[in-house]
Amino acid sequence: MTLGRIELGDITSHNIKQLKRLNQVVFPVTYNDKFYKDVLEVGELAKLAYYNDIVIGAVCCRIDTSESQRRLYIMTLGCLAPYRRLGIGTVMLQHVLNICEKDGNIDNVFLHVQVNNDGAIHFYEKFGFKIVEEKKNYYKRIEPADAYVLQKSFKEDADSDKPPVVIITTDDSDKITS
Repeated sequence: MTLGRIELGDITSHNIKQLKRLNQVVFPVTYNDKFYKDVLEVGELAKLAYYNDIVIGAVCCRIDTSESQRRLYIMTLGCLAPYRRLGIGTVMLQHVLNICEKDGNIDNVFLHVQVNNDGAIHFYEKFGFKIVEEKKNYYKRIEPADAYVLQKSFKEDADSDKPPVVIITTDDSDKITS
C-alpha cells in the first residue's frame, strides 16, 4: 500500500454511526450509547481518522479531574487492521499530546490496554508511556480480563528518575462492560 493522505476530522451527529461501526470492528468491547453521546460533547478530544478520505480510525478522550490531578484519559484510539503501521495511530496520538501541551495544565495522559496487546503497549512506550498499574478483571466478557494502565506524565516530580512502580488492583469501580 502506498503512502496516502492522513487527516483528522470532527465527530458530529452526522458521522457518529461511522465511529460506532468502527469501534465494533476494532475493539473487543462494546461501548454504550452514553459513550457516543459524551463523545459528541468533547470537541477536539474526539476525532475520526481518514486515509484518502475514507474513515479508518478514531481517537476519543475526556478530561478526568480525579485524585487532585487534571488528567486526559484516552478512552479509545484505534485503526482498522489493514491501515495499521502507516502512521495513522501516530497522527491521532500526536493530536492528543498536542492538546495536552497547548492546555499546559494536564498532569498526565493515561489509558487502559489489555495485558496481551503487545502491539499497543509497544506503540505507547515509543511515546514515553509507562505501565503504572495492572487492573485485574478490568474487562468483562473478554479474555484476558486484565488491563495495564499506561501513563505519560507531563509534570516533573522528584521520583522521575526511579523506575515505575506497578500496582495491581482488583477494584471493580471502573470496569468496561460489553
